[in-house]
Amino acid sequence: MKLTNPLKIKHISHILGFGILLAPILIYNIPYFSRPAQTNETRSLFQGIAYRREFRSNPRPIMIHIVSIDLKAPGIGIFVTPGTPTADLADLTETNARTATEFIKEFKLQLAVNANFFYPCIEEAPWDYYPRRGDRVNNVGHAISKSQAYSQPDSNFPALCFDTKNRAQIVENGNCPAGTAYGIAGDTLLVKNSKIVAQIQEENKQNQLYPRAVAAIDLTGKKLWLIVVDGKQRLYSEGLKLSEITEIAMQLGADTVLNLDGGGSVTLAVASPSGAKLLNAPIQNKIPMQERPISNHLGFYAREN
Repeated sequence: MKLTNPLKIKHISHILGFGILLAPILIYNIPYFSRPAQTNETRSLFQGIAYRREFRSNPRPIMIHIVSIDLKAPGIGIFVTPGTPTADLADLTETNARTATEFIKEFKLQLAVNANFFYPCIEEAPWDYYPRRGDRVNNVGHAISKSQAYSQPDSNFPALCFDTKNRAQIVENGNCPAGTAYGIAGDTLLVKNSKIVAQIQEENKQNQLYPRAVAAIDLTGKKLWLIVVDGKQRLYSEGLKLSEITEIAMQLGADTVLNLDGGGSVTLAVASPSGAKLLNAPIQNKIPMQERPISNHLGFYAREN
């Protein structure tokens, strides 16, 4: 009987051991290679919805995603995550957390972006975070879906409101008017009457680089821009200051601009023949292309081109 060479066994065991050590590193780094390319792109997503991706290398690497929506285009419909209040009056939570791609799939939408700030939100480690999918959360500021308000207005959180004819307006006092069909809230009014808000301009001096999402509308309320910027990803996209994303919105011709939830919540997703997919590179638990389950989303229905 032929004996196995001990040196050969030792060599194989070394290879297997090295592979076991290397596997977690490879798995962790796979998402880095699935991020959108650092190239410019312009295309029509659906009727009335256009998309532009812009990569800037100065003053730092920045990935910018801009969606332009003609709210009067045939087939355009607006949708906000519905509230699901509990019977417990002491429970202030209003929705179950879900990701943007789950939101698109569940409600058969074509496009979605993150909306309200919310709590609780904890991110200590990849295994220690909240919320997870389905966990209960509390929306901050006004949230309205199908003409039903499920989160009350807050004067410190301006609101983006849509009437039954898709006309948009951004309300500084945070209280969407009667007749609002869908509404979400942000935390900061960046532009009002085509002018940068003076207070924000001053605060920007100490502003940090961050993943950001803003909603902007024109004077008529018939055109909406969603501007999403990736961040916290060295050499790929390091984020923007509020003043910088405000400048981008102004260059588009925005009359009013609202800052939405940022950081790991920043997600832009789109429907495709193979299912919902990401247009940007969200970062949750310090892992790129990982979506954060959040309190609510702003979504859109649209017709195929």
